[in-house]
Amino acid sequence: MTASSVSSVSSISLGSPVSPVSPVSPGDPRPVDVAALAAAFADSLHSVGCSVSSEQTARFAAALAALMPSAVADMYWIARATLVDDHVDYPTFDAVFAQVFTGMTDDAQRGEKNQPDLSRYSMSSTPPPTKAPAAPDGSESSSSHQENRRQSQMTAADGTDEADLGEDESERVQTTTSATERLGRHDFAACTPDELATLGQLIAKLIVQSPMRRSRRRRRHHSGSHHDLRATLRRAHRTAGDPVRIAMRARQLRPRQIVLLADVSGSMEHYARAYLYLLHAAVRTTTAEAFVFSTNLTRVTVPLRHHQAEVALAKATADCIDWSGGTRIAGAIGSFLEQWGRRGIARGAVVVIVSDGWESGDPSILGEQMRRLSLLAHRIIWVNPRKQRSDYQPLVGGMSAALPFIDRFVSGHSYETLLEVIDAIAGP
Repeated sequence: MTASSVSSVSSISLGSPVSPVSPVSPGDPRPVDVAALAAAFADSLHSVGCSVSSEQTARFAAALAALMPSAVADMYWIARATLVDDHVDYPTFDAVFAQVFTGMTDDAQRGEKNQPDLSRYSMSSTPPPTKAPAAPDGSESSSSHQENRRQSQMTAADGTDEADLGEDESERVQTTTSATERLGRHDFAACTPDELATLGQLIAKLIVQSPMRRSRRRRRHHSGSHHDLRATLRRAHRTAGDPVRIAMRARQLRPRQIVLLADVSGSMEHYARAYLYLLHAAVRTTTAEAFVFSTNLTRVTVPLRHHQAEVALAKATADCIDWSGGTRIAGAIGSFLEQWGRRGIARGAVVVIVSDGWESGDPSILGEQMRRLSLLAHRIIWVNPRKQRSDYQPLVGGMSAALPFIDRFVSGHSYETLLEVIDAIAGP
């Protein structure tokens, strides 16, 4: 923390409400400049390793102007709510706030007897820590820091905030977070219905990103590589026919189409519902097309557009008349190519097939259909939950026939490995 940032903030008096007016000199009880206060305090947090963005600083300044706090405790909660987005940074924030606004320093500089009581800043009976942890200069292992970050993300996914809970409630949240992390590594086939519903809530929050491609059409762009003659001549009329300004055109980037085909046959029954959550997330966040197949192919894009996951899954399941039936992968891919692929859905698309590869028909037919699909698609990703086993080999007839035409082969048997599927979709 720089001395200038501390002095600039600590010189501000909170004896009167804060309003957006001109700065004042130290000790002046008049209102202060909200922007200067927010910027100086955010700089103090940033100097000790807290990640504070300009948007957070702007929210802090806006909250001060709107609420006009007249007490230090009110200032504390406004600052923490707007400037801190990770509970790992709470101890650092508490120490910096106490040092800046109450004149507290660490034990080596002031001694414990001179440290003020900050219990009024906490919603629980336990006061916040009074000593900031070491700055992230490499002394703390990166693995432990990443673990804390991951715990924070899992807590956020559960919709809980430890800052708003007491000591007992915080322990319960930590226990729940640890259980959720362990659940993220469980095989979908070993999950109970309640556990699968919990994972479904996490999967529904995933963001599926479409890879980008260059469009054939060019649009006007200041840094383009091709001349726009028509636009250049139009501009030349304004300068007596002299083309002073040359207009340029460039190809634009557009998202690729995503197509997902999920096997819902009897052998994939334990994984089918989990992947329906993924299909729902893809359809909701992109223009993806979703299909399920067993002995027949069923398009479920329309029912999966419902914003509530459970309602969307119920509608999609009702539309599939052969749920948990036999497996005809070749027939499903052939139907997709005949009805949808040639219409343009599969051209240049990223196709994701979720199946264990247990084809009931002739594997050579599946190989032929996969060859046709590879000629249309940009990339084919095959997700096989059986791949998780260390001794797995793609020796099943259907899997071995499809393997030569697959660009990425992943397992996707749990929530954590599901992230690999999303990376494979968005990857180059």
